[in-house]
Amino acid sequence: MCLHDHDAAPSLPPASLSRRNVLAGAAVLAGVTAAGVASASSATAAGSATPRGAGSVRSTTAVPLVVEGGSVVDPLTGHVVEDGVVVIRDGLVLAVGSRDATRRAVASVGSAARRIDASGRWVVPGLVDVHVHANALADARALLRAGATSVRSGSSSFYQDVAMRSLPDTVPGLAPRMRAAGIFVSPQLGDSLLADPELAPLASLPGGVTSTDDIAHVTRVNVSRGVDVVKTRANPRAGLAEQDPRELVYDREQLTAVVRAASGRPVLCHAYSAEGIDGAVRAGVRSIEHGVFVSDATISEMARRDTHFTPTLAAISGMIGSSDPVLDARGREYTPILMKAVREAHERGVTVVAGTDSFGTDVDPIGSEVRLLVEAGLTPLDALRAATTSAARLLGWSRQGGRLVPGGFGDLLVVDGNPIDDGGAVERVRVVVAQGAVVRQD
Repeated sequence: MCLHDHDAAPSLPPASLSRRNVLAGAAVLAGVTAAGVASASSATAAGSATPRGAGSVRSTTAVPLVVEGGSVVDPLTGHVVEDGVVVIRDGLVLAVGSRDATRRAVASVGSAARRIDASGRWVVPGLVDVHVHANALADARALLRAGATSVRSGSSSFYQDVAMRSLPDTVPGLAPRMRAAGIFVSPQLGDSLLADPELAPLASLPGGVTSTDDIAHVTRVNVSRGVDVVKTRANPRAGLAEQDPRELVYDREQLTAVVRAASGRPVLCHAYSAEGIDGAVRAGVRSIEHGVFVSDATISEMARRDTHFTPTLAAISGMIGSSDPVLDARGREYTPILMKAVREAHERGVTVVAGTDSFGTDVDPIGSEVRLLVEAGLTPLDALRAATTSAARLLGWSRQGGRLVPGGFGDLLVVDGNPIDDGGAVERVRVVVAQGAVVRQD
């Protein structure tokens, strides 16, 4: 039952001042302060950044970069340039191709460029993890070092993802590019009610956020805070033994309220049960997260609607061996069911994308999710696309991300092994470059 009034339009709390204060608080919680950024920047010494202005967080820019000698992979076409060269300047790809094709670009950056010899290794675009939970700068840095140069937040507790989103434009190499989801639209908001004065009235709801009016209100508050995407749920968590991940907490009508209030922003939905997944798909969500018990009919509907599928295999299979017998049993039961669902969905035209559901600094490398997708039945190239071109398309970066092309994101990995033939190759990361800055070089 709705116990308070909502305006039909988003309520913008004494407008910009309140939004600024809310996000300023989120930035402090995330460690996005002058001191926090300075400390993190010094720890990322390989970024080779130089000052580019003043402010509470000083802007920097990465020196030009030439990565040469490796086999450069285009995931979209499967084409490989042997003894290839990638030239990055101002955080974007200036040129990519053979030595002859890139000779002029290499000369243009001259001796100021940093050079990395990738001979005997493979160069792939930076990977995209479409399901993470980063509540602090340390979380974002851990994701980046593990190979995820772009991410989609699966919600944060106090808008920290919104506060961190601008970091790549300010300090290259400090954090991945991010699509932010803000507050989880869920029956129980917990401490997130403290994140925003516009959410405070919901604390008096005895049954949580369940009416379509209240659900729409939380969604609109997220929109007013500038989120890129909205995260909601149909079922509880599988990773908490006391919860039943097949219980339905939001039905199709409730999920439709989220989609409508999102005002065109993509909605990702945490769902396990067949009923929950189907209701979310028919409500119009953009992607299903986890999706263990997806039905045959819903797979067809997902293909028809172009609903993406983020199975988070690393998170589900990671429950196997848990010290909690309930979680261990779930992992053993769910993993083969989910792998079969991934294989069938992919074969029937559903776009499968890679997401680890990593939380905090406990990061599953996105390369491991690629390997698990291969184990589920995708080819190594299709699994690589799930973490590059397909994922970039889902996040609205299809023209800039997921491939190494002139004018595209200056994000790449150098890995051991051919990722077109070897599903585990992108787990063996040697170099991470994000926004043109060298984040990691083993």
